Amino acid sequence: MKKPSAKLRDEIAKLQEQLKIAETREAERIGRIALKAGLGEIEIDEAELQAAFEQLTKRFRGGQGATAGKERGGAAVVSQQTAPVTSGAGAGSAGEA
Repeated sequence: MKKPSAKLRDEIAKLQEQLKIAETREAERIGRIALKAGLGEIEIDEAELQAAFEQLTKRFRGGQGATAGKERGGAAVVSQQTAPVTSGAGAGSAGEA
């Protein structure tokens, strides 16, 4: 049975709201963790920070991210190095924190 377009639009609007709530919850969680780790106290260019987060994402997804690290207490400590600045959608977006 086909749904009328108005009902589909309502469902899409509800899903978009759920997505917004989920993204906010995830951002707050990551923000709290970043602050606990001391990221709020260092000065770093947003593009560099985004590139570092992208490397971290690759690492935890099993990609080729930053692998030069030492194991300490069960957590890998990655050596500090300047990450390449990436361009594209979302790279260094001002206003997102």
